[in-house]
Amino acid sequence: MANGILNTTDQPGWRDAAQGALGREAGALLGYGVALLGVAAAALVAFLAEHLVTAPNLALIFVIPVLGAAFAYGWRASILAAVAGVLTYDYLFVAPRFSLRVGSSSDMWALLLLAIVAAVASAVAAHSRRQAVRASEEIDRAEALRGLAHSVIEGAPSAAVIVASSQALGRIFQAPAVVLLERDGALIAKASAEGAVLSSQDREAARWALAQGLATRAASFPFDAATYDFWPVRIPGGHGAVLGVGASSRRDGRLADADRYFELVGGYLVVGLSKRHD
Repeated sequence: MANGILNTTDQPGWRDAAQGALGREAGALLGYGVALLGVAAAALVAFLAEHLVTAPNLALIFVIPVLGAAFAYGWRASILAAVAGVLTYDYLFVAPRFSLRVGSSSDMWALLLLAIVAAVASAVAAHSRRQAVRASEEIDRAEALRGLAHSVIEGAPSAAVIVASSQALGRIFQAPAVVLLERDGALIAKASAEGAVLSSQDREAARWALAQGLATRAASFPFDAATYDFWPVRIPGGHGAVLGVGASSRRDGRLADADRYFELVGGYLVVGLSKRHD
């Protein structure tokens, strides 16, 4: 989302958390739906190929939607595809048909083999997907820091450095982000990214972080209702700044090395504001 003046509200930050939860739930439901459609497509292919291949090989067709779901949506969708695939194969292709009963030990072994292959394939594919997502996120974070560093090195105006800092935070944390500056005893929002909206509790937490020189975390004492993490930054000349990130909006919680990224962005911000003043 475009940067600009920060929106503020006196309402609690539950709306951001609810929107993030709804987005994650919608993504999960989409994955489950695609997994089930994949199993249905596999059943159709199996019907068409039933007279061309033997039953054990027919069962392997149901591994395909498991792999697809794992690569595209993760292990939960792939597990659903695996279970649905085993039940569908049993119901439609194992005698007696149109029943979940298994008529022979050979068919039981075929179902067990299908379940094992699907489970292993699901785990491997889901792990590969996680690795690819993590690598992509690391590249995006590096690009965000590179863009911020480029602004500082070029001697961009203070306003541009502040905007670049908020954008970098938004990309790094994949969450709403804000940069607040101290002016005449007040803490003023100068730039935001990813639709940042601060509640009164968030603003109070930001002021406390700056006054105490300590980072605060969302939904933690003494600001249990805050939905943003805040990191104070001291700028030469006696002024201060606060970096904020909406902790409730990330899909997988806080970054393990969040402090390091706050320090990097804060360091670039200090250098940029120290080099030039509007």
